[in-house]
Amino acid sequence: MNPPDSMPAAGTFRCRAVLFDLDGTVLDTAPDLLRALNVVRERRGLPMLDDKGFRLEISRGARAMLGYGLPGFASGTDEDRRLLVEEFLAVYQDDVYRDTILFPGMAALMDALEAAGIAMAIVTNKPERMAVALLEAMGLAPRFPVILGGDSLPERKPHPMPARVACDRLGVHPATALFVGDDPRDIDCGRAAGCRSIAVRWGYTDTGDIEGWGADAIVAHPRQLLAMAAP
Repeated sequence: MNPPDSMPAAGTFRCRAVLFDLDGTVLDTAPDLLRALNVVRERRGLPMLDDKGFRLEISRGARAMLGYGLPGFASGTDEDRRLLVEEFLAVYQDDVYRDTILFPGMAALMDALEAAGIAMAIVTNKPERMAVALLEAMGLAPRFPVILGGDSLPERKPHPMPARVACDRLGVHPATALFVGDDPRDIDCGRAAGCRSIAVRWGYTDTGDIEGWGADAIVAHPRQLLAMAAP
């Protein structure tokens, strides 16, 4: 049976924390990431790209975005690719928050979770310094006492370590936490850590096979998350 766009009655389940992916889940960062990619392209005499197709690469990380946007990236040497990733990330970090916005309904969800005493954390594969800089620029960092990036720990999503560490730092058991994301790696990370995993339909990943990700539930709007976390 496919998971519904809601979570079934959970018996004794009491949510104490929600762990969020960042890009494509909490924030729509695509415009600023695309602008950084176009700066790198412009330096090489390449025309500007629009975001058609680009959004599908965001959840896969900087190398995937560069592979999409720079001809020959995949065939370059390891050192060439490393330098291009550094250049792209430097351009992005210099202007990390120009057009990035919260997805509709996220602000109300965070307000409600705080009011209900439910802790929140960010678990992203984005470099930690960039995640922190972005959340600080948007005034959101105080909402998240735990912010873990892809370089914060020896392992990154889909490994369960980031979810387990986030729960430990929040002082909650994984079984009392929801892990929310827009990519199968989020679902794998959360489930392997013992959290309830929630897939969102509004993110960047192609959701055509979202029912096959193995999530405990699928949601189309943040308000549905509130009903699960604080019924």
